[in-house]
Amino acid sequence: MTQPTDAPVSPAPTGSGSLGLLQGTALYIAAVLGTGILVLPGLTAAAAGPASLLAVLIVFVLSIPLAGTFAALAARYPDPGGVASYVRTALGQTWARMTGYWFFFGVGFGAPVVAMLGAEYVVAILGVEQAAVPIVALLILVPPFVSNYLGVRVSGAVQLILTGALLVIVIGVVTVAFPAAEPGNFQPFLTHGWTGVGAAVSLFVWAFAGWEVGTHIAGEFRNPRRVIPAATAIALVVVGAAYLALQYVTVAVLGGAAGTGAVPLLALVAQAPGGVGPVSVAVIAAIVALGVLNVYLGAFAKLGASLGRDGDLPLWLARGVESGGVPRRSLSVVAVLTGGYFTIMVTQHLPLSVFILIHTSSMVAIYTLGMIAAVRLLDRYSLGWWLAAVSVALTGALLVLAGPNLLVPAVLALVAVVIGRVKKRRTNPLRSRTPEHSPGSARSTRPRPTRTAQENT
Repeated sequence: MTQPTDAPVSPAPTGSGSLGLLQGTALYIAAVLGTGILVLPGLTAAAAGPASLLAVLIVFVLSIPLAGTFAALAARYPDPGGVASYVRTALGQTWARMTGYWFFFGVGFGAPVVAMLGAEYVVAILGVEQAAVPIVALLILVPPFVSNYLGVRVSGAVQLILTGALLVIVIGVVTVAFPAAEPGNFQPFLTHGWTGVGAAVSLFVWAFAGWEVGTHIAGEFRNPRRVIPAATAIALVVVGAAYLALQYVTVAVLGGAAGTGAVPLLALVAQAPGGVGPVSVAVIAAIVALGVLNVYLGAFAKLGASLGRDGDLPLWLARGVESGGVPRRSLSVVAVLTGGYFTIMVTQHLPLSVFILIHTSSMVAIYTLGMIAAVRLLDRYSLGWWLAAVSVALTGALLVLAGPNLLVPAVLALVAVVIGRVKKRRTNPLRSRTPEHSPGSARSTRPRPTRTAQENT
């Protein structure tokens, strides 16, 4: 049985970073808002019809204790390892290995999705054939890989500006589309029953994932214990309001056609009496996809290098794991994985929702372990502890909703356990046979050594 490590994550210092409330709030909005607004309103409308609005509300409510727990962890334990560090401390190395694999291999299914989202908008505005979408998606994928290989990073300020621009576009689309809303489009409400609502909830996990970002950069805040909870609360309200408003106008304006198009924002602009230019929407969508991928791929390359350093992946991948290093070997593996996922998506003609659900089910698995770790780490009966306890139940419910989409996380968990067993046998090999250990001889009377936490991993 895996034992927790003896070295807990360190409590938060008073904070000597540069991030204040404004910058922290903007960063959380950028991390959570992401690219989901480009496609989720349409996908969830197709899954649940008008009841997709209920799905947004459900995931928003579920996000409150989840975001609150991550805020409590980040404020109390500002460790750059984030969720994996908390899991390692509270549950042990095998569970941390699972978390790392779910991030690296499972959440990685989202990379081609982001490229395809940007490509859909570019192709729609150019008016070319849909067959061009995969080609444009590949063109979107190349620059982030090249920039990360060269060690170039898009500044955080630029990322926030791009995401802020996308949020402005959403506000503009909602504002100009609202007059065209038809309340009758919400009848019948449960078009696809509660099963459809459950599917839409699973999809919307993509929209509200990202609250763990503060656990990685908590040390950059001036006063983590004060700023992180406040920034989280403000961002939660802003993101929730944005998705609720956008989902409402998507269903109210487009009606039954809401789930038929790949570019719901452009469809809303087309229905609206002027205001927001479709070219602006498409250009910002493509640029934001590039920016998200630049950070996304760089983070996964670093994660792969750290897994190599820790022995969970081949040591060959560890080069570049140091601060300021460029993990080119790990980035090459990320490129191979992304290319493989992309090829499967295109050749098998799979919808984006399949890959989004693998991504979100992996995130739910990660969050479940993170919440269990939080219950063990946070002060018992504190506000954060209660939020974590509630989140354990809620993420468990999300696991049930994920259903067959948990196949990939389950396989990765099994691989993590097998690797743990192999490592254990290598670090604790059977002693060479001697007469006292030979078959048929009396059992040695010497006491057996006590296993360390590492050997129990």
